[in-house]
Amino acid sequence: MCAAEDLVMDEPPRKQDSSSSHVVGLSLCDSAPLLWRSDDLRSLRAQGLVGALLGSLARTPRQNVRLGRPLLLLPEEERLLSERHAAAALPPANQDAEGAELVQEAEQQRSYEEQSVLALEDRKSALLQAMTSSHTGESGTADEALQQRLEALDQSFTFPRSALAVQLSTARAGLTQCPESRAFLQADWPIRAQADPHCPARYQVFRDLRGRGFYLTSAGKFGGDFLVYPGDPLRFHAHFIAVCLSADEPICLLDLLSVARLGSNVKKTVLLCSPAGGGVLYTSLQWSGMV
Repeated sequence: MCAAEDLVMDEPPRKQDSSSSHVVGLSLCDSAPLLWRSDDLRSLRAQGLVGALLGSLARTPRQNVRLGRPLLLLPEEERLLSERHAAAALPPANQDAEGAELVQEAEQQRSYEEQSVLALEDRKSALLQAMTSSHTGESGTADEALQQRLEALDQSFTFPRSALAVQLSTARAGLTQCPESRAFLQADWPIRAQADPHCPARYQVFRDLRGRGFYLTSAGKFGGDFLVYPGDPLRFHAHFIAVCLSADEPICLLDLLSVARLGSNVKKTVLLCSPAGGGVLYTSLQWSGMV
């Protein structure tokens, strides 16, 4: 049996965020807003916005328990930052393709010179070891011959470019340096700009709950729209699963029972959130047993 109850939430005084003056820089990958800079992540967290980390850690890349930058924003978080004028798109780095190509060639030439020096030292070391082991009794003649061989090696040694070890950058896949990749990622119809009938309701619910001091993250794996935390998700478990619906939108009874049962299994209360009359109407659902 599913018990429903209308909730009336008192409106707390809205606090001004201390980091509201800091403008976070957004980098767009296709239609996904990403944050890369650590200062932006700290400012975002100070405003009560969480996002989701996507990147691997440099020292432990082959695990997904702890993740690092970049941080992916929810569409509602991006819109809220835009309304607060607290976010701006970062200018693409290395817009000039010719300049980027020159920088890449200079870096490759510097790497080639360093590897040439190291390869010559390795060849000398191998030569020294071979001649020392073969001429154990003739010290004077062996030293003179070794010196001549080393001088000849200095003059004749060339390091083939085909043996050059190239370091591939995996931080951002070099997309900002490649005009073709940038053009490919600039979609004509970004995902976040597509018409979705639930977008206005989701954003109104998100803004209302965030204004009441709650923290919100995505609740896709719990069958809802948002997980609602009473405080920072690093310190608290979620108390509610928010499902955003229009006030006049019908809902299937089986879907209602399913989400209520799932909320009971994970020890969370399901909130049906419906924007109405400039505010949001909240109805809580709890599974109380079978009839």
